[in-house]
Amino acid sequence: MFRRLLSLFLCAFMLLGMTAASAEGVTVTDMTGREITLDAPATRIVALTAADCEILYALGAGDLLVGRGEYCDYPEEVLTVPSVQSGYETNIEQIKALDPQVVLMATMAQTTEQVEALENAGIRVVVSDAQTIEGTYEAIRLIGSLVGKTEESEAIISGMTSTFDAIREAAGEGSGKTVYFEVSPLQWGLWAAGKGTFMDELATLCGLENAFADVDGWGAISEEQVIARDPDYIVTITMYYGEGPTPVEEIVSRPGWENLKAVQNGTILNADSNEISRPGPRLEDAAKTLFDFVTEQEAELVPAA
Repeated sequence: MFRRLLSLFLCAFMLLGMTAASAEGVTVTDMTGREITLDAPATRIVALTAADCEILYALGAGDLLVGRGEYCDYPEEVLTVPSVQSGYETNIEQIKALDPQVVLMATMAQTTEQVEALENAGIRVVVSDAQTIEGTYEAIRLIGSLVGKTEESEAIISGMTSTFDAIREAAGEGSGKTVYFEVSPLQWGLWAAGKGTFMDELATLCGLENAFADVDGWGAISEEQVIARDPDYIVTITMYYGEGPTPVEEIVSRPGWENLKAVQNGTILNADSNEISRPGPRLEDAAKTLFDFVTEQEAELVPAA
């Protein structure tokens, strides 16, 4: 009799525990202020932006991806995940066919109609829209909470913060020199990174001043503006595919640019586009690369005694 009662008690206890575990939901507030509640951490995710894919893998949650935007290409194993059209060409039917619980997207290219179509199909939409380093931390925390990886998200943020603090301390007051971040090449119309962007913050970390700090966010500029501001450094994020002039050679060859300090001194960095243009964990690597480049160039520019 006692054994039977004990057995019944244990069964009841286990069932109660399972019910409590299954009732442990997840509620997050995305980066547009929308509150999203799930019954449990997400296990089937489509991420449309490359930065969000990178964050998921950095959290150790890459196995939760059932779909990715076509530009999500890091780490290499993400290429085995089915791709879907994203941005202005977001294909709702492709996404629905993957049967995700959650779609991670940004605000830049997606539309309200697309969000409504996904949610009408029973798919929760979470918006991640980082523009700054602090925004990147927020995105990492958001996605960490969504997949039940809060400790991992804090560890990533702690590592990034430590690196940025070390670079800031090493840079000291900085050289006072200026940098122009060319985020779109002349071929497609010049665009620069202005204030309120993580590139602007990387410049400050490394002891530089943004030559286009008067531009809000990412903005179109002219050749004449670049020439007038004569930056000490140029950082281009144009990708090179092995044919024709390299991005640095193309900048050097531009008529009227030959007298720029950055051209004359050879202080042009062709940065890894994915590292420096995606608001994710690899901004840490981008900061190291920029700081090392500036440090090396400043050492070479010091006149011999």
